[in-house]
Amino acid sequence: MSLTTSPPLSEAPAPEARAPAAGRRTARAAGLAAAGCVLLVVLVLSLAVGAKPLSPGEAWRGLVDEASSGYTVVHQMRLPRTLLGLLAGMALGLAGAVMQSLTRNPIADPGLLGISAGAAAAVVSAISFLGIVSFLGFVWFAFAGAGAVAVLLYAVGGGRNATPARLALAGSALNAALYSYVNAVQLLDTVSLDRMRFWTVGSLAAAQSATVVRVAPFIVVGAVLALALARPLNALSMGDDAARALGTSPGRTRAVGIVTVTLLCGAATAACGPIVFVGLMVPHLVRVLTGPDLRWLLPYCAVLSPAILLAADVLGRVVVRPSELQVGIVTAVVGGPVFLHFVRRRRAVNS
Repeated sequence: MSLTTSPPLSEAPAPEARAPAAGRRTARAAGLAAAGCVLLVVLVLSLAVGAKPLSPGEAWRGLVDEASSGYTVVHQMRLPRTLLGLLAGMALGLAGAVMQSLTRNPIADPGLLGISAGAAAAVVSAISFLGIVSFLGFVWFAFAGAGAVAVLLYAVGGGRNATPARLALAGSALNAALYSYVNAVQLLDTVSLDRMRFWTVGSLAAAQSATVVRVAPFIVVGAVLALALARPLNALSMGDDAARALGTSPGRTRAVGIVTVTLLCGAATAACGPIVFVGLMVPHLVRVLTGPDLRWLLPYCAVLSPAILLAADVLGRVVVRPSELQVGIVTAVVGGPVFLHFVRRRRAVNS
């Protein structure tokens, strides 16, 4: 009588199985490098394009040479605007990807949970009731409002027992209530309305070096947390029970996810105003390249989101020259049809 033995569980995969996976990793890494090159080109355009056009060489000299004719234009106007667009774009893209994974909702964006509305409510309150007129003055109110809404959302959504459905419903309710408050204050206070209307459009035009310095730490910390959440969110996408079996705490992951979105979306909204469609559209574009794996999706979003936001800002400077369109208007006009295309495509796949 002979006994048969089963292969050990730790048996390494066959070379034929390893080859496609290695090929996918190589392709994704090459794509990420290409995305970095695209971002670099857009950064140069952002420094060169404007009311006073500069060649790439002139833009570089204006960046490094104090004696060049373009030094003042680059350092006082375009460099802060470019750096703010870089930070805000990265923040919005990462926040959108984390939000969509956290709520398991492919059309979620940073505004879904009311975080942008919390920032807007805090800003309109600071302008109307405290008389704050400086952009650098109300940026902290915007960030505090976003954080307060995130804490309230986590409590109303069920705390550690929060589910995607609860978070989405609680966020929608808070969003409606807060924007109703914003509209009511603006109707009763025309001065507040005049000062708020430029911020609510979403713009990089008011960028200052001090603003970049103030928001950068929050966005950097938020970006690090978002990238660290890749594996836990991958596990959570398979369901709470599967996530626990893989050693991930669903409640802790959702709590850290909400903190991450607050840091990213709150800082970006405070600095630039609410900019739509970047956090909603970019993760959809990236999934075509990477699939749903957040270990690749998040780095791609961190690179391509600022490229798209800055490209929209450059386009806004060109299309109505010598005036310019605010970047929030450009992203809405361009992003709407693109997102409708993805919705129709998704419907066709599901039907």
